[in-house]
Amino acid sequence: MAITAAQVKELRDRTNAGMMDCKKALAETNGDMEAAVDWLRTKGLAAAAKKSGRTAAEGLVGVAVEGTKGAVVEVNSETDFVAKNDTFQDFVREVSNLALQADGDVEKLKGMQMPVGGSVEEVLTDNIATIGENQSLRRTALLSVEKGAVVSYVHNAVAPNLGKIGVLVALESEADEAALMTLGKQLAMHIAAANPMALNGEDLDADMIEREREIAKAKAVESGKPENIAEKMVEGSIAKFKKENALLSQLFVMDNKTPVADVVAAAGKEAGSPIELKAFERFQLGEGIEKEESDFAAEVAAAAGN
Repeated sequence: MAITAAQVKELRDRTNAGMMDCKKALAETNGDMEAAVDWLRTKGLAAAAKKSGRTAAEGLVGVAVEGTKGAVVEVNSETDFVAKNDTFQDFVREVSNLALQADGDVEKLKGMQMPVGGSVEEVLTDNIATIGENQSLRRTALLSVEKGAVVSYVHNAVAPNLGKIGVLVALESEADEAALMTLGKQLAMHIAAANPMALNGEDLDADMIEREREIAKAKAVESGKPENIAEKMVEGSIAKFKKENALLSQLFVMDNKTPVADVVAAAGKEAGSPIELKAFERFQLGEGIEKEESDFAAEVAAAAGN
């Protein structure tokens, strides 16, 4: 199949590999983007697979905290212009507050009553008609603790509790609230920057680990090392992947040397009460929604009837 310049650019953006290497990878994998990423990594031409940063989704992520629970929502729009609209921002803020009672269930949230105008879904429909652009309530999550704190953080907030990346951190502890808030904010900033995939290495997605294992095996085979050495190389690669992608084993971004688990333990010791990092949520606007690439020349030809 013909490989487009847009495909090559997307692969380069995701892997930082050279243009010609990206073109060859796409040719070798018949244009399959994920397979091309793996091909480049197998050849040692890409250090790691980045999540696709180009998406069709605009909008806002909103967070809300009440007592010992917190909620995060993502509401999408077609353009960033709408995300700056006061009506849209007010809607996301109200929905974030309602999400505190929705148990992380987006369908339940859609049916909940807004302060004015009917259900969340009905008000969203009215907003679409008023603003003239499609919008959708995509997802929500809820964290809670029995004792302690749930701390929220929005990276580069466009308004209070609204932005493109929203984080919740759940800390279980008898420690002073001020100490928990300070630690929670630092951890949330780390999560926003480091984008961990799970709390512990054991919680990482099994399919993802298997994919990493296959890539590591291919690299080991190409190295020509003896089988026993190759096996150790594979296990070492998997251990490194788990360490770098699980929150508790990541190096804290504020000093780049202390594992997050040790940061939490030290904070508990200083506060005079153990602190357990129970869970976290990180919503980045549009993640997982692939951007549709349009072929402008083809669109022009189609419009002209060619």
